[in-house]
Amino acid sequence: MTSIIQFRIPTGEVRKVDAADGETVMRAALSQDIPGIVGECGGELTCATCHVHVTPEWFDQLEPASGDEEDMLEVLDDRTEHSRLCCQIRITPDLDGIEVAVPEH
Repeated sequence: MTSIIQFRIPTGEVRKVDAADGETVMRAALSQDIPGIVGECGGELTCATCHVHVTPEWFDQLEPASGDEEDMLEVLDDRTEHSRLCCQIRITPDLDGIEVAVPEH
């Protein structure tokens, strides 16, 4: 199965991407060249180059961030209460249509 991820990029444009269930939001972004998602560490939770702001209506549907993810998020200047590393968000059918905003870096 596939789900739709909506990426709001810094220009305000929304790009919709198909993602296979089980795939991470970061992998889907990289496969579609979403600007602002770098994924420098390849999803190993050792950088914060896949930082996104999850829209509030979707944020509470996500599994809570791990302690390691929280530690990585702490170094970001543009962190918000809805910040996540998209390498840690795995797509499920319940997340079909999720919207995330890519912050300006």
